[in-house]
Amino acid sequence: MFLDFYKLREQPFGVTPDPRYLYFSPGHREALASLFYGIETGRGFLSLVAEPGMGKTTLLFQLLQRWKGYVHSAFLFQTQCDSRELIRYLLDDLGIKSDGEDIVRMHAELNDFLFRETKAGRRVVVFIDEAQNLSDRVLETVRLLSDFEAPDKKLLQIILAGQPELEQRLSRPGLAQLRQRIAIQSRLEALPAGEVIRYVGHRLKVAGYEDTELFTPRAFELIAEHSRGIPRLINNICFNALSLGCARQESRIDSDLVNEAAKDLSMDIHVPKLGTAQGQSPTRPVRSLRPLVQSSYRWIKDSLIRRRLFQTSAILLMFCGMAIYVGARGGSGTLRQQGTRHANSESTATASGHSLPDARPDAARIQELSRRISQNSPARNPVGSFAYVVQPQDTLRDLCVATLGRYDSTVLSEIRELNPGLKNLDHLHAGQEIRLPVSATK
Repeated sequence: MFLDFYKLREQPFGVTPDPRYLYFSPGHREALASLFYGIETGRGFLSLVAEPGMGKTTLLFQLLQRWKGYVHSAFLFQTQCDSRELIRYLLDDLGIKSDGEDIVRMHAELNDFLFRETKAGRRVVVFIDEAQNLSDRVLETVRLLSDFEAPDKKLLQIILAGQPELEQRLSRPGLAQLRQRIAIQSRLEALPAGEVIRYVGHRLKVAGYEDTELFTPRAFELIAEHSRGIPRLINNICFNALSLGCARQESRIDSDLVNEAAKDLSMDIHVPKLGTAQGQSPTRPVRSLRPLVQSSYRWIKDSLIRRRLFQTSAILLMFCGMAIYVGARGGSGTLRQQGTRHANSESTATASGHSLPDARPDAARIQELSRRISQNSPARNPVGSFAYVVQPQDTLRDLCVATLGRYDSTVLSEIRELNPGLKNLDHLHAGQEIRLPVSATK
């Protein structure tokens, strides 16, 4: 193993959903906040959708950790089942003894359990992971579980987590009733290149790495390209690159090691195909000359290293002439189409209340998160506080503004009371756990 060679306490790129390694990208922060306050306000049905490997299960475990001691939860993984099996799995995970034969009796036992928990002041939350595997009949059974309610509140809250196929399933006409009951829908998007660097740095920090940068800048670029910003693929590439680096006694991971690790994993760099707008034909000169331009570029790159200056200059002049010709014949029209589509996408995003994540400053993210929190926050919070693992570049001011919408002496006083062992509030460290109030006194 490479732990001793790179001076790591533990494996930083494991495959188990360890909440300590959860990296809070802006998308993860927003999804976690939405689910947290959805449970707190008793919204009934919530959903979380993400591509495979985006860390949705890890995020659900983090959500469970924050509500530990205040909710009675069940976590269901076995989703390839019928309705009777689903209810039996649910009762078993909640600790309810049942023979599992009579489904009417199982519903009655569940109803009695929910009333007892509600009377004791505890919430009951059911997490259903990989929910896209549930059949339509079982999804209808899940919908009927929401009928367990008192006159003033829901007795059971359900979080459906799954891959994008779950959204497609819920869009079917036969599941319209279930779709209408989902009050909050959260989604995790792939990490952009800048977040990939912070993601890897966070995991190394939690694992005990204290040296200078372990990966070169070019290595990070290739990790982002090969993985397409999916955390599970990032972990696989980094693990294999570190294994190769240790075998070769390389103290720093460079682009060659990353490329070889990706090749061993059969990962090709994702190059999006040239698309065309609906109803429009592709620009013929650009499409036909693209292979020639690519081969010319590779030839020039080789010439810059191995051929004489005169030959290289001649090739460069030829390539420039070709590029001007391609741009004059077809490039301008394509750029106008792309510019129109880009402008339309920006206007659409603005109209729907969402802005592009890479272009949005931190202040705007905090304002948007604060708006969501203020809309969902109840008048009185029974929980009081929650544990938070500090992420890279976190500041106490940003956390308070995002969570409470304010940062003043009253908030600081409450945080000091919640964290008596915290000496310096102005210097938070990545991986450090602090407790934050969910609501501050006036």
